[in-house]
This record gives sequence, C-alpha cells and structure tokens, in this order.
Amino acid sequence: MSYAISVHGLEKSYGSHAVLKGIDFNVIQGEMFALLGVNGAGKTTTLSCIEGLKKYGKGDITIDGKMGIQLQSASLPAHIKPMEAVRLFAKWKKTSIDESTLTALGIPELKNKCYSELSTGQKRRLHLALALTGNPDILFLDEPTAGLDVEGRAALHDLIRRLKADGKTIILASHDMAEVEALCDRIVILNEGKIIFEGTAAELTEQMGEHYIVHIKTEQGSESFETDNIEDSLLSLLGSLKQKGSRIRDIKVDRGSLEQHFMKMTRRTNA
Repeated sequence: MSYAISVHGLEKSYGSHAVLKGIDFNVIQGEMFALLGVNGAGKTTTLSCIEGLKKYGKGDITIDGKMGIQLQSASLPAHIKPMEAVRLFAKWKKTSIDESTLTALGIPELKNKCYSELSTGQKRRLHLALALTGNPDILFLDEPTAGLDVEGRAALHDLIRRLKADGKTIILASHDMAEVEALCDRIVILNEGKIIFEGTAAELTEQMGEHYIVHIKTEQGSESFETDNIEDSLLSLLGSLKQKGSRIRDIKVDRGSLEQHFMKMTRRTNA
C-alpha cells in the first residue's frame, strides 16, 4: 500500500501547552481523508505542520507528491482581480492555466471584480482554483464549501469527486459532518491532541453502536425520539400513541449520523 502522507510521533507545543501529543496516521494515495475534531483538538495545527506552515517539536512527516493548499483565508491584495491572481500563481509555479477547472469553479465570471469585492463563497472558489494551479498530487481543503449556497456546494462536491477519480489524494478539514460522510473514505478524530478514532464512518458506527431517531407526526403535532433499540422503542411509542387515541400521520426513522457519533465519542473520551 502506497502512502501519500505518513505522520509518526508528531508533537507540537506552544510554550508549556502541548497541542499534539504524539499522533500517528497514514493517508493512502488516491483516497479522500478527513481530519476531524472540536475546536482546540489540534486538527488545524496538525494540518499546518504537514503543509509546512508551522514547525513542530518532535516526530516525522513524509510527503510523497506535490501539494496544493486551499486555505480558509488568503493574503491576496485587496485590488487584485481573480484572473490576475490565477496568472500570477501559474507564473510562480511555471505551469499553464487549466481553463476547464476555472470554468467549473466559475472564476471567469469574476474577472471584473477585485478580491475585496468577492463574497465568502467566491473567495473559497478562487482559493481552490489557486490550490489546483500546477496540478498537485495532494490537495488540502479547509472548509471548502463554507459560504456557498446549495447549488454551489453541489457543484463543488462534484468537482471534488472528479479530482479524486483522477487519482488525487484529498485531505479535508470540515465542520460539516454530512459533507465528510458523503465524500470521505476514512476519517481521523482528534481530541486534546490525541487520535481517538481512525477508520471509516461505518466502522465508527459499529464501534459506537446503532443509534436511531424516530420522527412521528400525529394530529397533535410532531415529535422526535432518540433510541439505541429501534424495535422495542418503536413498539412502545406506537402502543403509547394508540392508548392516547392519537392518529399517526407519518413515521420516519433516521440512523445516527456521523455528527452524532462524533459528538458521542468526544463526550465519552472527555468523560
């Protein structure tokens, strides 16, 4: 198995405060990988160390491939125009401009705007276009769809899937658990500078146990109930409603989401 990124024994401290406490993980070439954690867990510091933006105290990081980094914010001049920024990055990297990627991201439509005039979503799209300049092997995406509308998110997800299909390794940092669950092959969950889970979303579900949410709509209104035992809970709920004489209009059962399992695991670890 070939690894695009290997991290072993990574430690990072700010003064006397240890942020990363000896973490180890590998990212397989061609996979979409997510690094998750609540604020302060160490995920941003981990990514910054891998990207070379921060120095670390101990450990080894091995990168096999050319990196492209899409950050949440960029220090572009306020009056630079998107296509000027693209041409500047292409010149720095001594590469040609991929017009098809720019079109997919809607960059040509922004040609008459200055960077300071772009919306948050438009800036995200420009940052991704700059990260893709030079056709990198490994792509870092930090909250790539933040600020995008539903249509823009769907279009960007399609582009990310195409990039993966082309063989790119993608590391995603996102607070949108539905996005992570829909896109990523594997996830790592950090908590207080340590890895508390590594694997697939299905493996996390198996480890945390089945979890369901039952939505019941009656003439009196709608209610939702959480349970780990769907059979007993559903029978009990239906029996209770029948005793009350409530007429059921609709029933929907949702399996526990990645977000619920993530929060449950984090709370369990802290406890």
